[in-house]
Amino acid sequence: MLLLRPFDDQKQERIRLEAEAVLLILNNCQKGIWVLIGSEAIDFKISKISDPIKRFKVGSLYAVCKNKIKVDEGIRLRAKELQSFGFKAPDALHIACAEAGKADVLLTTDDDIIKFGSKRVLKVKVKNEPCIWLLEVM
Repeated sequence: MLLLRPFDDQKQERIRLEAEAVLLILNNCQKGIWVLIGSEAIDFKISKISDPIKRFKVGSLYAVCKNKIKVDEGIRLRAKELQSFGFKAPDALHIACAEAGKADVLLTTDDDIIKFGSKRVLKVKVKNEPCIWLLEVM
């Protein structure tokens, strides 16, 4: 989950750069420059973080989110369709929520989403490098 990146082990340069990019993106969301779209799928993922301190910190970052997509039958059906293309169930639900929210881009560091994200079946762009996406939009 992208929101976890600032709390991952910062010894690796890639992780440290991605963490800084995530914080910059969230800062721009807080300023109203961009909009962070949340969902019940993200709420669920955050609730499953076993470390209570990390869960609290991620929740604090996620508080920037003003719009949340509620999972409905249409989103569930779309998630099942995405699973048939190889996405894992939680990832498929996350993508279906992004599509339903008409997100411009789904930023992720999740290798599974990246692996299948280039398929033309998605109705949302998937970008795997928050740093590169920042360079593209700034």
